[in-house]
Amino acid sequence: MKAKCPAIVSVGRTSFGEHYEVEPENLVWEAGLTAAEAANIERRSLEACYFADYFLPITNKIGLEEGFLSELLELNVPMEITRSFSSALSNACNAVQAGKYDIVLVGGMEKMTDRWDKIRDDLMLLEDPWSYYAGCTPEANHELMLRAYIKRFGISGEKLDIFNLALAEFAVKSHSNAMKNEYAQFHKEISADTVIKARVKTGRPLGLFDFAPISDGASALILTNSETAESFTDKPVYILGYSLATDYITFPSRSDLTGFAATKLAMNEALRSARVELDDISILELYDQSTMMGIVSLEDLGFCERGKAWSDIHKSFKESEDFLELNGRSLFVNMNGGLKADGNPLGATGGAEIFEIFQQLRKKAGARQVQADGELKYGCVHEMEGFGTKAYTCILGLE
Repeated sequence: MKAKCPAIVSVGRTSFGEHYEVEPENLVWEAGLTAAEAANIERRSLEACYFADYFLPITNKIGLEEGFLSELLELNVPMEITRSFSSALSNACNAVQAGKYDIVLVGGMEKMTDRWDKIRDDLMLLEDPWSYYAGCTPEANHELMLRAYIKRFGISGEKLDIFNLALAEFAVKSHSNAMKNEYAQFHKEISADTVIKARVKTGRPLGLFDFAPISDGASALILTNSETAESFTDKPVYILGYSLATDYITFPSRSDLTGFAATKLAMNEALRSARVELDDISILELYDQSTMMGIVSLEDLGFCERGKAWSDIHKSFKESEDFLELNGRSLFVNMNGGLKADGNPLGATGGAEIFEIFQQLRKKAGARQVQADGELKYGCVHEMEGFGTKAYTCILGLE
């Protein structure tokens, strides 16, 4: 059984941001080459490739992406395309556990800034086609969830002021963490006042600084089984549990508008298969496409009580500390800056989350290395497709 456990032996990524002048193949090459060189693996050793992107055929007129990759890598091995990095990784893990492959490249990339005006409609259709035809934007469901959350948990008066401040503090913490991340899209700290003023300017409950940006970039990793991993590194990071779940694509049709059922289901299954308790997890990479999505996901993953994440964040918020006190325990959250400040090139985003946990567990995260009270043994990665339509969770560990 141990020999079939998926293990990550190396990772690579590019910086995230606007790479208008860089060709897609150069981004892919940079991330993949970094991962391969870190493990001293040659291209001919790769037995398969799993790759993720959402819009590459639209933004860069690349048709059959598998052929694009085959030409780039000069390989004829099996290659498969998915949307999210977590989906690519999930398929790769299944193949490794089944014993089909021993050495696999998993990668993801996106060039969203090239044709942002072209893909904006596609983003909304990806999230919720019915809302799109009703005239909504990709930001609309985040605000609908915020309003439903406030109503359900009776947040009003002074509590509402604290709630809005807590969302802003969540964004401030992300930007603060990104200051130590050389790959991050933003290296500028913001204040809670800046976040709130941006909301007032547009008259919306969520403003410019509440949402993740549009980004370009690539990420990659080399996946093996635990037995093969020992020949490439003395400190692999094992994928102990991974799971995905789905929900209705139409957000207003779901039974609960104040959380993501898919995230809850995926997390419970990942913990069960990993045989890890929630309290064992010290570090989390959270899919915070908006500040509202971030705090709700903390609850869905089980780190905060329902309706209480905003309160926990506000009470524990200190710009000088890396961790958050959530439901009576310390948790390091989005040390790379999260989607909010690290960036969100959709196909590569999950890979950047894996990159961060991999480096943190191996104590190779440099200036942003967390200083936990005990040993840093387990980390969790969370990624979604659409507005909670698909959720992925992955539990990583050193043993």
